[in-house]
Amino acid sequence: MSPTTQTKTERIDVRLSPSSKALLQEAAKATHKNVSEFILEAGIVAANQALAERRIFLLDEARWKEFQEVLDRPVQKKPRLGKLLNDPGVLD
Repeated sequence: MSPTTQTKTERIDVRLSPSSKALLQEAAKATHKNVSEFILEAGIVAANQALAERRIFLLDEARWKEFQEVLDRPVQKKPRLGKLLNDPGVLD
């Protein structure tokens, strides 16, 4: 069941300018939807895209091989990184 076909029990209130409201109303009318349907659909598409950009990345074959090689390298000690993570910071 998709998020747009599930039972709707939650509500989000949005404050916007009169010009933004008019734009959304015009776009909803042009797509034969009410404003709530239009905003919900557009918001879900935008949310999926924003999250996908953080979960999925595409590499050509050469870069994929290079990426795998980097992941397969033995762990190297990084004393400066260890110091940074273990020493108290200026806010501690």
